[in-house]
Amino acid sequence: MKKQKKRMKVVSPVMTLGLFVLAVALLLGSSIGGTRAALTYYSETYTSRIQMYDIGVTLLENDKAISWRNYSSAGDGTWDIQPGELLKEMLAEGEALALGKKYQEDLKVRNTGTINEYVRVSIYKYWLDEDGKKLRDLSPDLIHLNLVNLGTDWIVDEEAGTDERTVLYYNKLLYAEGQGLSETAPFADSLIIDDSIAKKVSQETETNGNYTTITTTYDYDGVSFRIEVEVDAVQEHNAEDAVWSAWGRRVTVNDGTLSLME
Repeated sequence: MKKQKKRMKVVSPVMTLGLFVLAVALLLGSSIGGTRAALTYYSETYTSRIQMYDIGVTLLENDKAISWRNYSSAGDGTWDIQPGELLKEMLAEGEALALGKKYQEDLKVRNTGTINEYVRVSIYKYWLDEDGKKLRDLSPDLIHLNLVNLGTDWIVDEEAGTDERTVLYYNKLLYAEGQGLSETAPFADSLIIDDSIAKKVSQETETNGNYTTITTTYDYDGVSFRIEVEVDAVQEHNAEDAVWSAWGRRVTVNDGTLSLME
């Protein structure tokens, strides 16, 4: 059986909530991993003649390649790797991210390898406190990454989903460049941070003589949100077995169309 797989993960910059607005805070090299996403490659022992470097994937954000891992065109056994940052160019210089505002966030995948492949995308959304620890009481649903083309091009794997994670399979074969359609349909098109987060406040009242002081504190002042996108691919040949081996999911492939088994 021939099978290959590749995985890459791209994360958004940390965005910190300060009173009414979210401001970009690029915490490169911080204890919470900063904004850089390392592309990771997982391999097994293969008996196939197909080389592991035949598979290549690139994540596109608003039609711009932001992260990829491909075998070097030099043919010297090296890899062309580009770690990426989501949302890095979403705001103009000096602009603060506004709560409740809709931002364009068009995300899709391109086959940049030399063989045809099937693609899976895992999306993670969560919140961090000021110490970089996950906040369990703040819903990931407040991070509205609008998913599109569901049911027609992308299949939601309900079995693999959690409150923080959404797993999507592209149901069409993604061709190598020059052999057919090499880009997926978008799986997301916009991002909104729910403005209700700024309405969660606590108040303390202190009376001193004839004066009363009311102190209002924003419950989630200083928190950060994170979006991660992880892209995997397996080869076309023996795709059903390859998907099961790589991702532990039973699928069927008929005339090039991938379906999830119940």
